[in-house]
This record gives sequence, C-alpha cells and structure tokens, in this order.
Amino acid sequence: MLSFLLKLRTRAREFFRLSDAHTMLIWSVIVGLAGAFVTVLFRQGIALLEHLYAGTSGSLVEIAEHLPWYMRIAVPTAGGIIAGCLLIFAKRKTSAETARTIHSDYVEAVAIGDGVMPVGASLWRSASSLFTIASGGSIGREGPMVQLAALAASLLGRWIHFDPQRLRLLVACGAAAGITSAYNAPIAGAFFVTEIVIGSIAMESFGPLVVSSVVANITMREFAGYKPPYQMPEFPTITGIEVVLFVVLGLLCGALAPQFLSLLDATKSRVTRLQIPLPVKLGLGGLVVGMLSVWTPEVWGNGYSVVNSILHSPWTWTALATVLVFKLIATAATVGSGAVGGIFTPTLFMGAVAGCLFGQAVHGLLPDGTSAPYAYAIVGMGAFLAGATQAPLMAILMIFEMTLSYQVVLPLMLSCVVAYFVARATGKASMYEITLHRNREEEERVRLRSTQMRALIRPADTVVHADATVPDMTRVFLEYPVKYLYVTDASGHFLGAVALADITSDLLQKRDTSQKRAADYVQMPFDVLTPDMSLATGLQHFMAFRGERLPVIESALQPTLAGVVYKTSLLDAYQRLNPDR
Repeated sequence: MLSFLLKLRTRAREFFRLSDAHTMLIWSVIVGLAGAFVTVLFRQGIALLEHLYAGTSGSLVEIAEHLPWYMRIAVPTAGGIIAGCLLIFAKRKTSAETARTIHSDYVEAVAIGDGVMPVGASLWRSASSLFTIASGGSIGREGPMVQLAALAASLLGRWIHFDPQRLRLLVACGAAAGITSAYNAPIAGAFFVTEIVIGSIAMESFGPLVVSSVVANITMREFAGYKPPYQMPEFPTITGIEVVLFVVLGLLCGALAPQFLSLLDATKSRVTRLQIPLPVKLGLGGLVVGMLSVWTPEVWGNGYSVVNSILHSPWTWTALATVLVFKLIATAATVGSGAVGGIFTPTLFMGAVAGCLFGQAVHGLLPDGTSAPYAYAIVGMGAFLAGATQAPLMAILMIFEMTLSYQVVLPLMLSCVVAYFVARATGKASMYEITLHRNREEEERVRLRSTQMRALIRPADTVVHADATVPDMTRVFLEYPVKYLYVTDASGHFLGAVALADITSDLLQKRDTSQKRAADYVQMPFDVLTPDMSLATGLQHFMAFRGERLPVIESALQPTLAGVVYKTSLLDAYQRLNPDR
C-alpha cells in the first residue's frame, strides 16, 4: 500500500509538474483541515465531560455558579486525580519513546527534533488535559489543541515519508492550524509558529504556515455553534496625551509578565520535589481551585467568559483585584501541580484584568481625557502576552485580528513593543523558552545519571615510555604544566607515574641522571580510574587524590592507558546533575 502511494505521489508530481514548494502548499491545506477537525473533537470531549457531571455545557464559570459549594470543591479535585492517573500512562509512554529520541512536545519536535512526535504519549497527555480542563482547572485548552493538531501533521508526514526538514515544517503547519482554531486568528497563528517555534521568517516556511492557518480558520467557521473566544467591543479612537498612558501600561505589563511566569515555574519546581504520587499532586491542585471557587467561581476554566464580561460590563476595582489574585493562585496551583495545558489563555486573562485595573485608575484621575477601562483591558491583553512570550509581532497581530479595528493598532504597538523590551531587560526567559530549557535540563540530568568516566575521557598527552631519559621527561614537563607524567610499556600498559618533584630534586641536587630512565622514577601504586566508573565513584577518587587529573585504564586485568579525566570536567557534569547544590 505504501509503495503504491509513493508511486502515485511521484507520478502526480511529474504529471502536474509540481515543485517541492507547491507540494508543501498542498499538504499544508490538508494539515489545516486535520488541525481544525482534531480541535473540534477536543472541544466536543470537553462538552461531553461537562454534561456528565453538570448536566450542561458551556461557560465553566456559569456551571460553577450553579453547583453547590461541595461540588465546586469535589469536581476539580476528582478531575485532577483522574488527570494524574492518565498522566502516569503518558509518562510511561514518554520514557519508552524518549529512548528512541522522539520529542514529546511540538516545539521541540520542530526546533530541535526531526518532526517525529510520539503517538501514545501525546494522546495520553491530551486525555489528561481533557479531564483537567473539563473539571474547571485554571489552565488553557489551547495547549492540547495545538499538540493534537501538530501530532496529526506529524503522523501525516511520516505516512507519506517526508524527510526530516519537510516533516518539521509540516508539524509547524499543524501547530499554526491549532492556534488558529483556538483563537480565530489565522495571521497570528502563522506568526506564533514563525516567531516562537521556528525563530525566523522565510517565505519557504511562512507560506505553508499561512495556508494551513487560513484553511483551519475557514473550516472552523463551518461548524455550527462556533464563535471566537473573545467578543471584542468597538475600540475608541486614541488621541493626544493618552498615548503616553499606553506606554506606561506597556511598562507595567512588561514588568509583571516575567514575574507571572516565574511564579508558575517556581510553584511547579517546588511541587515536583514533593515525594507524593502524581494523581495526588494534580488532585491537590484541583482542591485549591475548588476551595477558591467557593468564594470566587470565576477561577474555574481558562477565563474566556470573565474576560468577555470585563470587556462588556462595568466591574468594581475590588472585584477585579479579587478575581486577579484568586485566579493567579488557581493558575499557579493548576500549572504547578503538573497539569497538562496551555498558559497562553491565562496570560491573556492576566493582561485583561491588569489593563482594566490600570484603565480604571487613570480614568478616575482623568475622566474627561481617557478612554473607558475596557480599552486598556484589550491593549493589556496584547502587552502582557508580548511580555510573556517575547513575541511582540504575534501579540500585536492577535489582538488586531480579534478586534478588527485599526484604531487599536497605535496604542497596541506601543504597549507591546515597550512590554517586550522591559521583559527582555529583566533577563527572564519567555514561557516557551522556560519550558524548553527545563525539558532540556531534565534530559541532561537523566543522561548524566548514567554517565560513566568513558564519556569524560580526554587524550593523555603527557605520556612517556618506560625507557624515556631524564632530558626527554624534562622536555615534556616544560611543554605541559603538569605534576605527573604517565609511564607505559611497549604494549601501552600503564606502569605508573613520574612526579615532577622527583625529577626536580635530582636535578637540583646535581645527581647523576644519565643512566636513569622513567622506569626508575615510577610511583606505584598510583590512583587510576576505569571507563565504567560512575560520576560519584570518580568524584571519590579525586577527593582522595586531590589532583587536577587522573589516568584512565581499560581495566585492572587489561591496564591499557585509555586517557585522562580532568577534575573540572567531572565537577561540571556533577553540577549539571545537581544544579541546586
């Protein structure tokens, strides 16, 4: 069957005279369709679970408001426990597939991988995310949507035997389709992948990304009941000195966004250290959300309905401050527990509430010279997103596509660019750099746990034969600033070491060394390493020896000199294995 498809593809390309670029555009259309369909399936899964425990679906905040207080606590807690159980299966699949160097995250599959994504791990993680989101977890649904769309693209590319370069581009197209399906922003979806995942703009890659995003957006609009997540009001015209206020808003969002990410990252790091089962961790995260929802049901879900309410109805500053603090704690608890999902939507939520609070403050001071607070909420969404992702162009385009208003462009551009530079000045990584960096560090630690001395061996340049004369050894000592030379016989077997102090003593005492050879100065026994020693064992040898390097022999029975290990190399590896020490 596969050979038939390959022949059919080749003949079609020859008949229609399609280049690789044309072929890629055709496949990006198919990926756009697939991305939209898997997104719809995930949405239907959420709606089904909501019907099971609440008898209705829709806004999670409205569902929480109609549930008794004990159910508000029980549902997120139970959802977290179930999600944790599913995540255990995902981790087992990830461990098996990681051994084959398959990257589980679409960002890694495109940026540092070959485009191959694990099927089992991705599906189990998406199922886990489904329960977290449907039960009210304070996390975004866009994460699993994009992951599933990228997985569909990866499977399609592997099925038609794409080479790694084109497979990576196809997975990127799937990610763009997923973002577009989640936010109704095709241009921003393409730029999201271009700025954050690929990291550069080239027409060879940007063209297919745009096609995939547009096709996904058109497809989503054909489904009954589909509507954009945010219903934006008409943006007012910004003139005069008010433009400066949006610059100040950019400064504020640029300073707060990295702190928001740091809070999430610190919470997750601390929870990870807890020696409790994974379902218990996610259950505790759900419990925190449930307890907060007894007083503030707005903490349930990703915040779509709350943001829409802020944009279309007046809120008191006390209500805004309360929901901001409670939502921040709920998001930190959900993400910190290890739940699978996106933080893209919670970031937009934080920007909207912070912007509205800022708008209320300036509107109270200058009621006649400033716009309504919702205008600052809209721009705050973009500025906070720009500071968190450090992708200002994507943030500008996303808010512009949501509002479809040219009036928003000027204040939005100012706020987003200012927020970007302020966030960069803090030295903090973006939300995706943090994730990628953490995953790389964990993979490095896993590799280092099994690292042996053979991985650290370097050539032994200071080696002399047993019959080397004193002048020969002196030349080596002068060439290399070392304290010991290693002595081998004709077969390369390690015989011991010659100390610089012994040679120097004879020369200073003007003893006759004309007949002396290296074998006469050999110190045995001399501490040695073997290639199969672990990092911990090697460190113990260095602590006893207190030197800068040690020789490595193949084994005690076969003492062939393999090279040397430097203390700095070993300590560097040990530090990366234990970064907190």
